[in-house]
Amino acid sequence: MRPNRDFLDRTIDALLPFVAVLGAFAVGAVILWLQGVNPLDAYQAMLFGAFGTKNGLADTLVKAVPLMLVALGIAIAFRGGVINIGAEGQLVMGALLTTFVGLQIGEAWPGWMVIVIGLAAGTIMGGIWGAIPGLLKARLGVNEILSTIMMNAIAVQVAFYLLRGPMIDPAEVAAGTNIPHSARLPRTVDMPRLTDMAKWFGLSESAKDMGLQGYLAELYGVFVEPTRLHSGLLFAIIMAILVYILLWRTTIGYRIRAVGLNPAASRYAGINVKGNIVLSITLSGAFAGLAGAVEILGLHHRMFEPQAVSAGYGFSGIVAALFGKLHPLGIIPSSILFGGLLVGGDKMQRAMQVPQALIVALLGLVVLFVVSTDYFVRKRQNRRAAAASKPKDDARPGASSGRVKQEVNA
Repeated sequence: MRPNRDFLDRTIDALLPFVAVLGAFAVGAVILWLQGVNPLDAYQAMLFGAFGTKNGLADTLVKAVPLMLVALGIAIAFRGGVINIGAEGQLVMGALLTTFVGLQIGEAWPGWMVIVIGLAAGTIMGGIWGAIPGLLKARLGVNEILSTIMMNAIAVQVAFYLLRGPMIDPAEVAAGTNIPHSARLPRTVDMPRLTDMAKWFGLSESAKDMGLQGYLAELYGVFVEPTRLHSGLLFAIIMAILVYILLWRTTIGYRIRAVGLNPAASRYAGINVKGNIVLSITLSGAFAGLAGAVEILGLHHRMFEPQAVSAGYGFSGIVAALFGKLHPLGIIPSSILFGGLLVGGDKMQRAMQVPQALIVALLGLVVLFVVSTDYFVRKRQNRRAAAASKPKDDARPGASSGRVKQEVNA
């Protein structure tokens, strides 16, 4: 009976985030109704806008890519006992260095090599930006929440300075418009679209030629017909698998998780606690920087103002990581879900003529409810741990008093 009970408990814990999303939508439905909007029509527009058409599904997957990479980094940090709120700044800094590298060597080197170097540059820059608060925490005891938030602000100001000065597009200066963005990267360094990859593998037939109908045709069209979806999706999924291997199949991952679970016991076991704290937040920043690099090489192809590139992924990635239970493989569907919420929210705003603030409030409710489930999960886990550690003979009347008498007599 006990294995069945354990399976039931784990299932309930896994379903709690889904219940939280439904609860957030229920509260959102009340708000929509008070605004004079039919909640069923609004949610239908959201669902259809995110997953109902080829372009909607493609945009959902495009937004899922940076969410997935950021969430993977957040999961590593949380597993190591560090709270990384600085993914926004790390993403921006990674995007900046990737843009700089692409502009400097994009014309002179082969495109595939520039893509690899650009991804590496963004990863390294994000890792450096994450290592700074990690070192401050490990060496000086500085709270990482405060330091990472301040690093976000510094990254934004650095980006504004560079995009209004050294990295501004020369064409903007010549035209006198001075719009703060960089020049466009050479087209040879664009990450391949999934449409191009489908042609490489001989999957260029249209859905109509394949005889597919309805939603199946839309789904197939995402991969073989022109959309914004790029190969960063496949890259992010591969990264999720590698992070799973790192955390659960290597000694480095074991040490990171051990430090996150119990620093004192890890230190007693000979694990370098401070070093693993720095390592976990450095890896977290590296994945956020990688997300910025993928956004530049796969989607934007130039550096815009930081808010346009980061788009709140640094904070939304935290929720995607928590919804995925801080598990790399669980982060894959959770990132797609939250990508759909972002795309569907925009569709609902246009279709139902609701204010943007209401969409933000609805997404905020989802965040609040999902994060709150972590409290109930921990409470249930503590209750199960207490029940498991309770001696079996406690159930017999007088067992506790008898054991106390023995200890006193001893």
